[in-house]
Amino acid sequence: MECTVSWTGASGTRSGMGFVAETGSGHILAMDGAPDERNPDNGGRNLAPRPMEALLAGTGGCTAYDVVLILKRGRHDVRGCSVKLSSERAETEPKVFTKIHMQFTVTGKGVPASAVERAIAMSHEKYCSASIMLGKTAEITTGFDIVEA
Repeated sequence: MECTVSWTGASGTRSGMGFVAETGSGHILAMDGAPDERNPDNGGRNLAPRPMEALLAGTGGCTAYDVVLILKRGRHDVRGCSVKLSSERAETEPKVFTKIHMQFTVTGKGVPASAVERAIAMSHEKYCSASIMLGKTAEITTGFDIVEA
């Protein structure tokens, strides 16, 4: 897997802390920093997600992908899946994630709670590289709701 990240202000004509990533699969992801009112040249312009937000979002995508795939493979009638992630970070550098809670909402017809619980556990214990990696610094907790379709 490869990715190239380029600073959008490197030409010297623009200030800020915006970056564009081009992934190995040919997709573009913009990232930016928060504005720094004390020193505008060191801050972003709030035009895109922060890099750590992108990391959290990627983790959510990774685990939701697993949960849907595991439920579909179990022949469950899953029709939707979302996961809301909330996190806490260390107060000092490096400001790693220290706590992450993932609240899943699975929509389907007759999907048993035991299947959803198992799919989430399998993702976090075996398949989701992102959450397993972040679990090295963060306490990860999960919960879920099932919405009957």
